[in-house]
Amino acid sequence: MLRISFCLLFVVSSATVIHAEQTGYPLTPAPFERVTLTDQFWLPRLQTQRKVLVPYSFQQTEQALGDLKVAAAILAGDKPEKLPGPERFRTSDLFKVMEGAAYLLAIERDPQLEQQMDEIVKVIAAAQEPDGYLHPARTLYPHLKIDMMGDGKYAYEDHSHELYICGHLYEAAVAYFHATGKRALLDVAEKNAQHVERVFFTGDPAYNGGKPVNQAPGHEEIELALVRLSEATKNPRYLKLAQRFLDIRGVTHRPEGEGVFSPTYAQQHAPVTKQTEPVGHAVRATYLYAGMADVAAMLGIDAYDEALNKIWTNIVDTRMHITGGLGAVHGIEGFGPAFDLPNADAFNETCAAVGNVFFNFRMFLLERDAKYLDVAEVALYNNVLAGVNFAGDRFFYVNPLAADGARPFNHGHAGRAPWFGTACCPTNLARLIPQVPGMIFASDDGGLYLGLYAASRTKLTLAGTPTEVIEATKYPYDGRVDVTLRPEQPTKFAVRLRIPTWTTDRFVPGELYRFADTGQTAPAVSVKVNGKEVEFQTAKGFAIIEREWQADDRIELLLPMPVRASRCRNEVAADRGRIAVTRGPLVYCAESPDNQGHVFNYLVTPENVATTATEKFEPIAGAEVLSVAIDAMRSTKAEALEPARLTLIPYFAWDNRGTASMEVWIPENEATLHANEIKVSDNAQRFKSARASHTFDQDRVTAIIDGRLPKNSFDASIPRWTSWPERGKPQTVELELAKSTDIRTVEVYWYDDHGGVQVPERWALEIWQNGEWEPFDLYNTDAYGVSPDQYNVIHPAAPTTTDRLRLQLWPKGEAAVGILEVVVEPEE
Repeated sequence: MLRISFCLLFVVSSATVIHAEQTGYPLTPAPFERVTLTDQFWLPRLQTQRKVLVPYSFQQTEQALGDLKVAAAILAGDKPEKLPGPERFRTSDLFKVMEGAAYLLAIERDPQLEQQMDEIVKVIAAAQEPDGYLHPARTLYPHLKIDMMGDGKYAYEDHSHELYICGHLYEAAVAYFHATGKRALLDVAEKNAQHVERVFFTGDPAYNGGKPVNQAPGHEEIELALVRLSEATKNPRYLKLAQRFLDIRGVTHRPEGEGVFSPTYAQQHAPVTKQTEPVGHAVRATYLYAGMADVAAMLGIDAYDEALNKIWTNIVDTRMHITGGLGAVHGIEGFGPAFDLPNADAFNETCAAVGNVFFNFRMFLLERDAKYLDVAEVALYNNVLAGVNFAGDRFFYVNPLAADGARPFNHGHAGRAPWFGTACCPTNLARLIPQVPGMIFASDDGGLYLGLYAASRTKLTLAGTPTEVIEATKYPYDGRVDVTLRPEQPTKFAVRLRIPTWTTDRFVPGELYRFADTGQTAPAVSVKVNGKEVEFQTAKGFAIIEREWQADDRIELLLPMPVRASRCRNEVAADRGRIAVTRGPLVYCAESPDNQGHVFNYLVTPENVATTATEKFEPIAGAEVLSVAIDAMRSTKAEALEPARLTLIPYFAWDNRGTASMEVWIPENEATLHANEIKVSDNAQRFKSARASHTFDQDRVTAIIDGRLPKNSFDASIPRWTSWPERGKPQTVELELAKSTDIRTVEVYWYDDHGGVQVPERWALEIWQNGEWEPFDLYNTDAYGVSPDQYNVIHPAAPTTTDRLRLQLWPKGEAAVGILEVVVEPEE
């Protein structure tokens, strides 16, 4: 079977230097499938990907596969009795899982997984329309006016996700082609890309009256995917198509509106070359910046350089959480004003952290500067890894830096969720983690670069000589890295070893964070060659050792990893009077299972971090995790302070032992501690009254606004409202707020007794405005959820103020409907 080697997602060329006649990234990473992991940190995660996360994700995306099957049946001339409802973007989740599965096949062939992929590919090919169009919702409902999709194909590209889905199709197709040599899915991708080129830039009589659509997509993804398609097919037309989509953004079309309808939401407020700071939806933004880096590298142009550098600097100086999280603001899931970095209220979508890794790894390959790898590393080890539990089957969409253990912050959950209605985050993890080995080694004409550190081995050609490179380390818990070089003949080249930013005066590049340790100086970084310490020069964050290398020469890099305390810039109001604890590349947090009582009750000083910290490995959910304990003060019920030890664990490890309180930024003085008190839910105070079209005589409608939070959907310990015994009859619930409120979220927790009262078939929300009831405009990726045992959360598409809400409820055929609690979260 043909087997073609390929580099990870972020790399699109094997060229090593940008010249007028030869373009591509200056650095070439070792392809991830040619890097063998031997460590105990990433290798177990890779095994979990294969055994749990990818199979589980395939199960969870069966609806998307079902949509494609129905589309294929319609195109074959069949008339299905029942059509699934139109859905804009879940097909992309299936394509991302397929991409992740292809990467696993590249690492190790698996006949059963490959057969599963082949069967899915057949369905996708059959669901593609004759002209190349591919989107099940539009094949099923060609002219239906669909919310956020308009009334036809490409009718509302700002939010339809049609080109976004195309992009993930291309990435899956390229990955599977490289892993297996099979072209079937790649042929589908090429047919679609040529269709897109024709419709958007040439003109097709069947679309838009024959005029080119000439509009950039609302959700970026197709740009970077087209670059990969160009590399796989050796066809430059796709690279030029990617460039055209970049260059018309903010030029040919600028939305008008607020919130998700604003021009900044999808970075359409200005041409990409004129953008200077990150705005809008954080995932879209990072995908855009990654695509700009790709196109710049592949075409050998510098048109985007100034914009990319300004945006990157602005991110690390004003808008990135210490965990590498991006997009702190709810509502737009994106960037807010400079220094708006809340903790418990942070959004920090897991996909945005994935995008942060994409963007920064590309910038490293483009600029050969370790600062970009340092940001990618922090985002990867902290925010990305926090996105999935150790078992590989529970996830975070939202990644706050504090949680009280009760408030539902994670799309209706107070902790991890088994899946989401919008499942971009779990599926992004399915495709990212297998590629991490491809970020360990890279090379150029000058020699070897050591990027992320992990016990592993590979073989590269360095200065013309095939060379085996073996890395031994217990990173990220131990800063010693041993590298053995085995060139086939004595060869002179440079070895560049990354010296992370966290070995300096700050944890991560940028001006947001500085170590706060009073009088503490970290031990110096040292390098030994064959047991003898050597002096070294540094450039762009790398220690450079250049010499003639012989077989079994050994380099020992020592990166000291003391426990450190960081402070944030004073402009970040949420972190004033607080410190964050880090060790090496890891951010630490306090979690209640390790401590006495709620973690919001602890105070820690930088001096105690520097002088009293102890470390030990402990098991958490089957994984060995390095914990840190520090002398602290704890607030008692009498509001007195008493000495205590505060235990912290890596941020990525939290919520693996059930829902709990957690905090990253810990008070360092009493004033901040007292302001840190636990807030009791004031949901009941936000409402004035409730009434319903029908209420069972043993229930009460006011139960749904009483502030009593349920444990599950069959929680009989608290009051409820039900419409029993009115089976199958639509119901209305009207809620009056205590005052006019700027709505952030509306959250509904259904009652379901698994019998006569069940979650509804569907529901909708209306708001009172201008003297009448008007539909509540949903955020573009939201849906009216009917999941049990969680809050079903919806957000407004634009700023929304009202003092009355009305829920329209349609029960299942033979059931009544019930609600335990409705929560309204206001904008703050």
